[in-house]
Amino acid sequence: MRLTNQTAAAVQLPPGKDRLVVFDDDLPGFGLSVSKGGSRMWVVQYRNALGQSKRESLGKAGLLSATEARKAASERLARAKLGEDPHAEKAKAKARAAVTFGAVVEPYLDAVSPHLRPAYLAEAGRYLRTVWKPLHKLPLHAVGRQEITEHLGKIRRETGPHAANRARSALSAHFAWLVGTGAADANPVIGVPKPAPEVRRARVLTEDEISRVLKACRNDDFSRIVRLLLLTGQRRDEVAELAWSEVDLAAATWSLPDARVKNGQGHDVPLSASALQILAGMERVEGRTLVFGQGVGGFQGFSRAKAGLDKRSGVTGWRLHDLRRTAATVMADRLKVLPHVVEAVLNHISGHKSGVAGIYNRAIYAAEKREALDLLGAYLAGLKPRVEVTAADPEPALAEAQ
Repeated sequence: MRLTNQTAAAVQLPPGKDRLVVFDDDLPGFGLSVSKGGSRMWVVQYRNALGQSKRESLGKAGLLSATEARKAASERLARAKLGEDPHAEKAKAKARAAVTFGAVVEPYLDAVSPHLRPAYLAEAGRYLRTVWKPLHKLPLHAVGRQEITEHLGKIRRETGPHAANRARSALSAHFAWLVGTGAADANPVIGVPKPAPEVRRARVLTEDEISRVLKACRNDDFSRIVRLLLLTGQRRDEVAELAWSEVDLAAATWSLPDARVKNGQGHDVPLSASALQILAGMERVEGRTLVFGQGVGGFQGFSRAKAGLDKRSGVTGWRLHDLRRTAATVMADRLKVLPHVVEAVLNHISGHKSGVAGIYNRAIYAAEKREALDLLGAYLAGLKPRVEVTAADPEPALAEAQ
């Protein structure tokens, strides 16, 4: 019998049988399975490369036409003849479909952790665990360009183009690893345009802007972080996650360990009188190892606190990282600190530092670094804004923004 929509509907289950499979005369292996409950299912039966007999359902008769079922059966039979196993591939595809995006985040971070600097690993973890959390429940194979593009647009609106670009990079690196391990077939981030063009920042605060920002600082953790960023020239997270164990007030030195530095090479930061005054005047919280913030980790809530500082100072269009560039520029241009000493203060492994001395011992240029930062501290202490900054804020004072 040739199986058609009509002949399939006419097949009757013999008395006493729970199931009947009728095969097509024209296409061996293509059949119809009829059950006692009345279900009629198109099936295909073949032998795999190991000689094992496999039967696969194609769809319900009535919902799937005989012509469509015959075409699907022909495709599977042809693949079986070539040595493939459509049944095994279907089972594999089903298993992969059950894997969500969220389930592969931690395995990726564990795998790359030995190869990434701590700061980069922390950033990748934050983006994949938190920023891309809306994708966590999606099946991995369902994460496509549309979902990525839509969420990148949301990231850009809420946290800005720079954060959106970083989120895109973190996701692309993750999918590249997934493709390499066979967990994904393709990287869906490829082809998704960057939310914004990468522009190398060159923002340096003017003397008046520095003065107005410092004048607008309050007696809170965020303001202390801002002042220390200018006084030391170190990175935001290095200051915000400062531990008391790293600070030697008697020696006026802050010792940054390898694990907390972007380039993986710790160094000593001399503390000027102004920097010492900030740290010495802080009250230590019993049981807390970090200088700033509350709860788990270092200081958080930068966006809100920064917006308040901008409002009070009237200085806008700058980021906290610009303070590092500003400190370096002041040392080089205003205070005439030699370039290799500025690079030593910033802990750069480039330019003079790599060309002249390779990887520096942390004691190299210790005296020069201290002199440079003492000059910087004195310079900042002597600044006065050309326009008086109003200390009052129409909004209630921010608590330690967390």
